[in-house]
Amino acid sequence: MDRIFVAQPRLAGNEKKYVLDCLDSNWISSIGKYITAFEEAFARYCGVRHAIATNNGTTALHLALVALDLRPGDEVIVPTVTYIATANAVRYCGATPVLADVQPGTLNLDPEDIERRITDKTRGIIPVHLYGHPADMAAIDAIARRHGLWVVEDAAEAHGAEVGGRRVGGLGTCATFSFFGNKIITTGEGGMVTTDDDELAARLRLFRGQGMDPARRYWFPVVGYNYRMTNIQAAIGLAQLEMIDEALADRHRLAGWYDQALAGFGERIVLPGQASWARHVYWMYNIFLREGEASRRDEVMRRLDEAGIETRPVFHPMHVMPPYRSDASYPVADVWAQRGINLPTHRDLSRADVDRIAGALASLLS
Repeated sequence: MDRIFVAQPRLAGNEKKYVLDCLDSNWISSIGKYITAFEEAFARYCGVRHAIATNNGTTALHLALVALDLRPGDEVIVPTVTYIATANAVRYCGATPVLADVQPGTLNLDPEDIERRITDKTRGIIPVHLYGHPADMAAIDAIARRHGLWVVEDAAEAHGAEVGGRRVGGLGTCATFSFFGNKIITTGEGGMVTTDDDELAARLRLFRGQGMDPARRYWFPVVGYNYRMTNIQAAIGLAQLEMIDEALADRHRLAGWYDQALAGFGERIVLPGQASWARHVYWMYNIFLREGEASRRDEVMRRLDEAGIETRPVFHPMHVMPPYRSDASYPVADVWAQRGINLPTHRDLSRADVDRIAGALASLLS
């Protein structure tokens, strides 16, 4: 049988047209009309004044923290369940990522645990909109205001997600996005930082381009980085952004198919939920086994792989990995992360594919 992949991009809009325009015009590097067009369109989409394109999502995170003047000795609260780049970017600045527990179901940062982790060294919070479900930004922003902290949304997996009718990307001090090949919209590799803060946006642009003074060519007042996106990447991104409404509609339809096909599994698995204030965009459709440890989850994934169905585990909590190992208590992460499975989630899946995946799960879990 044909193999079902866990993720794959769809390039069905103006991507080829715009890339060929870059090639025909010779504007293929980090200057060109598509960079400006993509940044302006993405800023409008997120409801902010500024979007600063980068060469990947990790550099977007690092750039945001550099522009916020994060320094050695500072602490930043991050969820223990996230892709490791969230914590790595804090370490790149010489600062300390302080891990906090997550909430059942969404695995998003737990606001109550944030309060327990704040010290006099805490500078900010990085909530992650994990797998497409936004974090509880109302509660997190309220905590940040009380303690005088900045908030960087890690929205790498949540293009178009909403909190109370407002899109992520404009709900904190700034936000970062990834456009890796498996994301909701892609540039192959690429990232973006969004903000409404004019001064912060100027610092982001300064540090992105090796720190060169925009008013004095080849004069460098700061140590900067080469984190620029190319015109070709931006051309693909602009074409993808033009189709984002269709991309999100396809993901919601896919999630509905999964909900229907897996509805009878309630005693054996937990399906993804959606908070009343949230719009989930289903970057990945996750299920959680109700029983067992990671070894059982891994065996289910192994047997699905044998049936031609690719899956992925939910991210391992960072507190169990060598660079960030911690003996602190993370009871929700410890239980939920070891039971989570990412099912195939992309726009080219059919209802027949979903039924095949559900049938394979039924035979494994019965």
